[in-house]
Amino acid sequence: MNKQEAEKRIKKLRKVIRRHRYLYHVKDNPEISDDAFDRLKHELKELEEEYPDLITSDSPTQRVGGEPLDKFEEVEHEVPMLSIEDLFSREELEDWQDYLKRLSPSSEFNYFCELKIDGFAVSLIYEEGSFVQGATRGNGRVGEDVTKNLKTIPSIPLKLSLKGEVPKKVEKEIEKALQGRLEIRGEVYMNKEDFEKLNKQRKEEDKDPYANPRNLAAGSIRQLDPQLAASRPLNFLAYDLVTDVGQEKHSQEHRILEALGFKVDKGKECDNLDCIVDFWEEASERREALSFEVDGVVISVNNNSLFNKLGVAGKSPRGIRALKFSPEQATTKVKDIKVQVGRTGAITPIAVLEPVEVKGVIITRATLHNKEEMEELGIKIGDTVVVQRAGDVIPQVVDVLTELRSGDEKEFEFPEKCPVCGTSLEKPQDETIWRCPNPDCRARRKEFLYHFVSRAGFDIEGLGPQIIDQLLEQKIISNAPDIFQLEEGDLMPLERFAEKSAANLIEAVEESRRIPLFRFLNALSIRYVGEQTSMDLAQYFRSIDNLKEASREELEEIPDIGPNVAESIEEWFSKKSNIELINSLKKEVEVVPPEQGVNELEGEVFVFTGSLDSMTRSEAKKKVKLMGGETSSSVSQNTDYLVKGESPGSKFDKARELDAEIINEQKFLKLINE
Repeated sequence: MNKQEAEKRIKKLRKVIRRHRYLYHVKDNPEISDDAFDRLKHELKELEEEYPDLITSDSPTQRVGGEPLDKFEEVEHEVPMLSIEDLFSREELEDWQDYLKRLSPSSEFNYFCELKIDGFAVSLIYEEGSFVQGATRGNGRVGEDVTKNLKTIPSIPLKLSLKGEVPKKVEKEIEKALQGRLEIRGEVYMNKEDFEKLNKQRKEEDKDPYANPRNLAAGSIRQLDPQLAASRPLNFLAYDLVTDVGQEKHSQEHRILEALGFKVDKGKECDNLDCIVDFWEEASERREALSFEVDGVVISVNNNSLFNKLGVAGKSPRGIRALKFSPEQATTKVKDIKVQVGRTGAITPIAVLEPVEVKGVIITRATLHNKEEMEELGIKIGDTVVVQRAGDVIPQVVDVLTELRSGDEKEFEFPEKCPVCGTSLEKPQDETIWRCPNPDCRARRKEFLYHFVSRAGFDIEGLGPQIIDQLLEQKIISNAPDIFQLEEGDLMPLERFAEKSAANLIEAVEESRRIPLFRFLNALSIRYVGEQTSMDLAQYFRSIDNLKEASREELEEIPDIGPNVAESIEEWFSKKSNIELINSLKKEVEVVPPEQGVNELEGEVFVFTGSLDSMTRSEAKKKVKLMGGETSSSVSQNTDYLVKGESPGSKFDKARELDAEIINEQKFLKLINE
């Protein structure tokens, strides 16, 4: 191949590689395998090595870039990279809107909402379509030149071109800008999964884990050695087109950025505060399911002319605010440490806290997990601690701020005996949890009954822990079957019970007598057997008697049931007291096996948005799982059905974009009842 032929081949290879980079790193929709993609890059590298004068700065081979730097050069931002003021509630959001209306009384306010990704802000400069400079925010006016490090991020295009449709009236301006200078801003971030893999690797190498994805992303970009940045799986999400190409709205900028080949958050236009709050609440709900960290939503006055007219106050534009999620972590003091006895005998140390708000909820207690983790934390009564509430898990203590100790803190002695029944605690050699082995322990019995009547079990409305406690204290019941022998007269003497409330509870008990097999199994509190495992067991064995006779080997044939779960189930059914419990319950209740044809939704993925009339979203998800289907909290290419209820959120727009089938509640009911 002569030089002329090589030049033609190089141009074609660059074009094809850029296209597949875009499909893989931006659209998450690769068309060729990694191996095939690697071969294309290898061929380009070999040709460029043979003809080095044909290498250009925007070639895909130039991503992993160069020798370590002695220092970063300073870059002055043509347009300052300003900060965003935070809001934390609807009331503060309303105050902000009132403030804007006072500044511009005659204006109509329309907003654009987008996720606030917890990353590291950078600015990208393109000249004649080629990436020539990348800079950090710095102090807002002067940042650091981190071009070489940013070049290593696959989702940052080295060469821009229009890959999608844009409004006709701005298309010519964009083409003109691609021949001149273009500035784009966004966030460098790391996916949670990649972050966890890196930390796992560091632990295996006996190194300290990284603190969080945001700090690691920032630290990677501010390394003087570009090879180190290249070794870390960084991403880029664009959110701002600084260059004027005729865009009238901020929402248009997102469409333009996507058309230029950048990954963006689609966001949502809102005409009122209710819409903004809905977007904020839905984003908070799906926060845990996202692949990256977000800590709120950004709300901008959508009209760019009005945004600019509103100006800047201090270091923040008046027309933009970050509506933050309630914090997942907070600090507070430990008033006491107690131990809790669970329904399977597990002994869990609990920190009693000074009240503190975490993720929108006031908490006064947090788990310390087990004796080993408690010792590793080195926690004492009186310590100042960091507590966390991520997702729907029980609040937990994640750190002790030992530097704040006064010297008055007290050590906690973990008990050797059950604090309720006095039985010596036991811990199997390969486990970390101490347990009370006494099945007649009052604490275990209480916790068992709390779970037995809960929504995950028999779902007896109105029969909560306080009433269970009264029934046990008055010796009206001693075990689960006694609940089904209750009469109105048994309840009337109890505190807060009148004739009507007693009748309502007896009616609720009667309604619970017919129960699906999976909920019956879940109510039994077999160790390691939660709701999903109960569903799997119910599907496979179809009756409690079949399950009772199952061998450990047969149990292990079921997907997701391993040796520990199988051993626990076999051991539970080997105890005479448990068989007597089942026999007593069978006299009181009807256990309904799974319906035939239960796997009719196998392989189908459902997402729900908005409220349903006939059932809660949680109940609808259970129906899908019982019929072999899957549910997800977010819409993706894998979504088969979006079930749209009343007041749907942004999932509805996402489903339309991805062409997922959108069905209403009536059609969903037809699917699950056919």
